[in-house]
Amino acid sequence: MVSEQLVKSVTRLAFSPDPDLAVAALMIARVEYPKLDAGPYLDMLDSLGREAARRVAAARPAGSDAAPAHVDPAIYARVTALNDFLFKEQRFVGNDVHYEDPRNSFLNEVLDRRTGIPVTLALVYMEVARRAGIAVEGINLPGHFLVRCPADRAARYVSGRRHDRDLIIDAHHGAFLTDDACRELLRRHAGEEAVWDVHLLGHATKPQILARMLLNLKRIYVRMYSFPQARDITELLLAVDSSAINELRDRGLLAYHLNDFSSALRDLQKYLQLASKANLDEGERNEQAQIWEHVKSLRRRVASLN
Repeated sequence: MVSEQLVKSVTRLAFSPDPDLAVAALMIARVEYPKLDAGPYLDMLDSLGREAARRVAAARPAGSDAAPAHVDPAIYARVTALNDFLFKEQRFVGNDVHYEDPRNSFLNEVLDRRTGIPVTLALVYMEVARRAGIAVEGINLPGHFLVRCPADRAARYVSGRRHDRDLIIDAHHGAFLTDDACRELLRRHAGEEAVWDVHLLGHATKPQILARMLLNLKRIYVRMYSFPQARDITELLLAVDSSAINELRDRGLLAYHLNDFSSALRDLQKYLQLASKANLDEGERNEQAQIWEHVKSLRRRVASLN
């Protein structure tokens, strides 16, 4: 099982006011690579950041007509220079061929192989951008994580022109996105019935970004029937979001699969206790009834072992 020290380290880093995401992501990678040395990968990000900073500092606007409407040409030039460096020169790209490969979710592997999934490539982008002096933030869009470079609200009007539009970047495809492209991404991943809401483009917090990474990993491990790793990842998910009662349920079910009946009983009983206070739909109530059957079975098993 994942060590208590690793759980504490990830929790501390997730809720630290420091904007650094890389250290926490590399700690998560120790689930798969227990002896991973984070130092060389932090050095790699520093090196990428220094070179990106030189490219960004040298960037000059090509003219007001080169930037999208209502985007500051200076900001557009700087972000374009960063994009060219990361996506064209360093060749970071989304791994569409082997999307379900767990290596896509580990920062060390993403840096080594220059490929990953939206959230890990966005994390690389944010870490390099921060080192290069560009303010960016994550966007927790359902199905496809994005990055935003906010407009400079203090300089909304330059030479009589309105410059209050943010830049949205898809780090998986190495491209800027329009509002319509964001809506299309949502429909593609959440279904045609998905309702667009501007709040879907809200700022993703540090714990939310790490939880997104962990959720992707847990799903992959479950599909691979790698239940010990899935259980470890669920342990970290609960550390990052203690209110996620469905993760408590899943940790109990994973413990059940691993024949750790006492842990399974503890988690599933706690889940039922918390779920009983929630407003559940019919499907969730049926699932709760199934969990109750598991609990009754587990009580008999645990009693027989005492």
